[in-house]
Amino acid sequence: MTVFDPSYEPREGLTHRDADWSGLSVLVVGLGVSGFAAADALAERGARVVAVSRDSTDAITERATILDILGVDVRLGAEHVVDVPEGTELVVTSPGVPPHDPLMLSAATRGVPVWGEVELAWRMRAREGAAPWLTVTGTNGKTTTVRMLASILQHAGLRATAAGNVGTPLLEAVLHPEPYDVLAVELSSFQLHWQRSVSAVASAVLNVAPDHLDWHGGYAEYLRAKGRIYDNTHLACVYNVADVQTEQLVMDAEVVDGCRAVGFTMGIPAPSMIGIVDDVLADRAFVEQRQRSAAELCTVADLQGDGPPVPPHVVANALAAAALARAYGVGPIAVRDGLRAFRPERHRIAELATVRGVRYVNDSKATNPHAAAAALGSFDSVVWVAGGLLKGADVDALVEEMASRLRGVVLIGRDREQIAQALERHAPDVPVVDIADTETGVMDLVVAQAARLAQPGDVVLLAPAAASMDMFTDYGARGDAFEEAVRRLALAGDDE
Repeated sequence: MTVFDPSYEPREGLTHRDADWSGLSVLVVGLGVSGFAAADALAERGARVVAVSRDSTDAITERATILDILGVDVRLGAEHVVDVPEGTELVVTSPGVPPHDPLMLSAATRGVPVWGEVELAWRMRAREGAAPWLTVTGTNGKTTTVRMLASILQHAGLRATAAGNVGTPLLEAVLHPEPYDVLAVELSSFQLHWQRSVSAVASAVLNVAPDHLDWHGGYAEYLRAKGRIYDNTHLACVYNVADVQTEQLVMDAEVVDGCRAVGFTMGIPAPSMIGIVDDVLADRAFVEQRQRSAAELCTVADLQGDGPPVPPHVVANALAAAALARAYGVGPIAVRDGLRAFRPERHRIAELATVRGVRYVNDSKATNPHAAAAALGSFDSVVWVAGGLLKGADVDALVEEMASRLRGVVLIGRDREQIAQALERHAPDVPVVDIADTETGVMDLVVAQAARLAQPGDVVLLAPAAASMDMFTDYGARGDAFEEAVRRLALAGDDE
């Protein structure tokens, strides 16, 4: 029996926090935020926990000290993340550990089940009255959608939070001493790979495009992981009408009897859809007379507040969030008020400054080609700052689709040559500046070169289509470096 057999349980009845966890021999892999929370929760319930981490940063060492006091056997160093210890009954793994990792292969060989943090959190819910989950995944837009959803739920008077891959750690949300009414849960493909029991009230796949292929071992496995969010959904599986793959994932899912498929579309909605009618977000899914009528939720202008017009993909995110909230029974006024109040996070198509007639925009969160396409498609004439770790993704289609929008390109990062080759094939006349320096302080040079290529009316856009860890700690640090370089450029322009 292997780790992938969903019928295998380390012990019968481990379906809620008050079950008998005592004496269960658990290996917790990774001591990030989620790993620490897992080890803590299991130890509190009497499990015999071994926690291992390949890394030993200051933060991990501090967590290890706390867990040691709580009776957890903590082992730091690469030698402890190769084989599952004898007698282990369950492995709880952090999201970043891929299924082909030696430790995961060891668990599979020994027939030891592997749960991710999401699976453990679901099984740590209260036996009765646990907060229902509204779940979201997708290659892009997850965080924005979940935060929109949380805002809507809160404006409906519910105690709600964004949790999972964003916001509050999922175990912390589930075990909070003041219980939530409902959770808006963002789930990554890594998290979904290991889950088997989650049964959401409503779930959504926003879009699917190749990403994290190195982790999953191919696009088919990545797609399969995304589709697992629909399994066991009770009321509504929300899909993107413009992305047929998402509808197919709904069709393939094993849902609870009576669960509906609800589409969201940037066009006029058909019955059982939410869409746009004359710049109004309109619901034809959760109204009694949906064959002949619709409920007005808000206007597109409501989404922008005092800022610039929102790009189409943000409108699509709002439609998905509205669909999930409506599935949960939230009224149109709360949907409107929640979306009006929402403000996007940093590093997501954030307008920074206009210098000599050129706008500078930070979308460092565009860590894959699909996200970069959404950002590039929001502007007509772009100097594109791109590159980093492509994670096995192909940029050819992206460059071909966006070639006509490119004024120039500045390339950074380890996999920039792949983007350069795509540019040679599909945009040979677009000037390209290759920045070989991979030091984090190079962003001043990047911005200066982009400014040299740009003309008044252009947008200099950081939308790398790649991850950041070759040069930066994360996409936020990359975006911060870009913002600081733009700020210095703007100050220099003021001095002239």
